[in-house]
Amino acid sequence: MTPFGAKLRSLRNKHRITLKAFAAALNVSAAYISALEHGRRGRPASGLVLEICGHLNLNWDEAEELKRLAMLSQPKVTLDTAGLSPRATEMANRLKSSLAGLSEEKISDILKIISAD
Repeated sequence: MTPFGAKLRSLRNKHRITLKAFAAALNVSAAYISALEHGRRGRPASGLVLEICGHLNLNWDEAEELKRLAMLSQPKVTLDTAGLSPRATEMANRLKSSLAGLSEEKISDILKIISAD
């Protein structure tokens, strides 16, 4: 599941909208919404995200959060380390090989480190 998918499902359930009704209102298939929610589809188009925000009558902050999560929800990521240091390439490869085994706590720790401005 992607961050966008988890949030979308949460919002849909909060508004008590069935998958079928939600898909019909957005003029997409229920299978597509299900795939978005489960992370089997990539980042949704920005127009669809805006339609979702409008249909759910999200306030500005909620809409911005949903747009932000959509940008962070590409389930298949490719990293190009060409031109970076050997350590950067090593880090990318280690992350790739160990990501599935990381606990949520360790993932949170790593996110804190790389999100620091």
